[in-house]
Amino acid sequence: MIPFVNLVAQRNTYRKEFEEIEKNVLESGYFIGGSQVANLEKELSEYIGAHGKQGKNVQTIACGSGTDALTIALMALGLSAGDEVIVPDFTFIAPAECVAFLGGTPRFADIDIQTLQISPVSVEKLITPKTKGIIAVNLFGQCVPFAELRKIAEKHNLWIIEDSAQAFGATQNGRAACTFGDIAITSFYPTKPLGCYGDGGALFTCSETLAEKIRMIANHGSKGHYKHEIIGVNSRLDALQAAILRVKLRHLDEELKVRQQNAAKYDDFFKNWEGVVPQKTAEGNTSTVAQYTLLVQDRDAFIAKLNAAQVPYCIHYPATLHSQKCFAEEDVAAPNATLATRQAISLPVCAFTDVDEIIRRIQTQTKV
Repeated sequence: MIPFVNLVAQRNTYRKEFEEIEKNVLESGYFIGGSQVANLEKELSEYIGAHGKQGKNVQTIACGSGTDALTIALMALGLSAGDEVIVPDFTFIAPAECVAFLGGTPRFADIDIQTLQISPVSVEKLITPKTKGIIAVNLFGQCVPFAELRKIAEKHNLWIIEDSAQAFGATQNGRAACTFGDIAITSFYPTKPLGCYGDGGALFTCSETLAEKIRMIANHGSKGHYKHEIIGVNSRLDALQAAILRVKLRHLDEELKVRQQNAAKYDDFFKNWEGVVPQKTAEGNTSTVAQYTLLVQDRDAFIAKLNAAQVPYCIHYPATLHSQKCFAEEDVAAPNATLATRQAISLPVCAFTDVDEIIRRIQTQTKV
């Protein structure tokens, strides 16, 4: 059976490095924070600085999950009850959920049907006097059109949170992901291109003031023991997860290169298929290819072929956010997002996936 993400093969490849650093953590007796987390934060900042212009001064703050990172970012930017935040309608629930959790109101923007990224035109139509910011999700591994979104944000005095849960390691016009927002976040969920062995996340900002506030919020609103200046949360990355991430970070570039090669093989294979269109990578973008996603007119028939070929697949977002029971908004105009929920499907693409074998299997079930 082909796994959708082959974490076992990845561990076997780096086993010596993992076992050495895991042993160091377990024998140290230091399991929360400490040098592993501090070194990971430093190395993540250095990675961003080395991989794109305007990333030299970024500060990294690790936390307990990508969802925690979004919540902390919203708290640091001062979201209040009744404030509106624009989020894409086609994505995971976390951005909208975190806004609602803090008493805000998510407003759902449509997407570009080719890139599957949030549409700046749709964003601007949703702005009201209550709008405070935009959560821009770098979906499936590539950056949203940040130049256009920043113009809108500056025009209306809005902040931007860059959700790079799937895009740590991507670039746009030579600038690294996690440097476009007032605050950026990522997730280290195990199946992400840079994932740990549990939950984990991080926030990024070039603002000293925001960085200090984020660290306080993530640590019960405190700078030190029993001195609580603001209301915060408990969201800390443990040392073992940080150690695992430090190993994986050393290999991230080589893995992203293989992901991109795998995506190119798929692109070539599907280029003449009627009714099958790969997600477009926008000009100027490099992608982590967190998912290799297709838009398929007859998705059920395509799934039948995949099942016959014993090829795994994922439908990540089978419903728009505005249609979810917890939101259930009927007046949202998002035709592209709705279409994507009906047509989008993703195939295995990780650096330890045998894409040639997957293509061979599909060929046996299909005549192009």
